[in-house]
Amino acid sequence: MTAFTDIPDRLLGPLEGKGDDVWHNGRPGVWSPGEIVAHVAIAIGTSAEGIDSRREKPPMQRRSVLPIQFIAKAIVLGTGWFPVRRKAPPTALPPTRPDRAETEAKLRSGIAAFERLAAELLPARRRDLFLKHPVFGDLAIEEWMRFHVVHTEHHRRQLIRRVSRQG
Repeated sequence: MTAFTDIPDRLLGPLEGKGDDVWHNGRPGVWSPGEIVAHVAIAIGTSAEGIDSRREKPPMQRRSVLPIQFIAKAIVLGTGWFPVRRKAPPTALPPTRPDRAETEAKLRSGIAAFERLAAELLPARRRDLFLKHPVFGDLAIEEWMRFHVVHTEHHRRQLIRRVSRQG
């Protein structure tokens, strides 16, 4: 399994040595490699900010989930397989033609924010600090980190296909 801290290398590795023409190259309706990286960076940064905003709140209880949410979470986080194609939530949509240096920095900053949160809040807040995921319901810090590893691998496969088509 890929470690959370490996996300930047895993996602940016296939783009190493490739120019901005590859970074921005996409077809209509399909994200470019740069847009894929921006989406992942936004998702990581947004969830880190959400968790950080809850750190001073009193202990929370996980809300109940529907059976389908429980199953989806078990499949995705347990196996790493995304069984259905979902649209990204509006808050995680990438900008068109994202700046490469800014996007890579945002990705690394989000990873660093999660590492700080984990160091500061775990293990004390492992079972009483949650942030709602749009599909799976409430996730704890380590579950969010696992989600981001799986999510990154899902998009890494897309990115590799796009880069390989460009030569």
